[in-house]
Amino acid sequence: MTIVYSHDKLLSCQQFIALLRASGLAERRPVDDPDCIAAMLAHTNLLISAWDEGRLIAVARSLTDFNYACYLSDLAVDKAYQRRGIGKRLLQLTEQQLGPRCKLILIAAPAANDYYPALGFTANRRCWVRHPAYVDEV
Repeated sequence: MTIVYSHDKLLSCQQFIALLRASGLAERRPVDDPDCIAAMLAHTNLLISAWDEGRLIAVARSLTDFNYACYLSDLAVDKAYQRRGIGKRLLQLTEQQLGPRCKLILIAAPAANDYYPALGFTANRRCWVRHPAYVDEV
């Protein structure tokens, strides 16, 4: 197995959706809304991907200003490839694209809460999420 990492290879919606399903993230992503997935990919400004013989096996998808904050929106590794250091390598490659003072921020999937502290992340109780439906209620 030879994993090839890329920071400039484009993904199709179908590839990204297939990876979200294979990684287990599909339950928390709009995989049944291809327009939303297309917009997610189109507006990503830092995308690191991992490939095995031309097949997408992992991705780190981020939104960032490259100097102060980087929101890691998706860290997805196909379940068949997990526990091989691929996610850790995607994080390293993401950080290499950022300025030296840039913070990496993410919201962990519940099953990954034990994964991130081992990679140097600290928990932050001050994260807030406002869902679009709230705007209609105000």
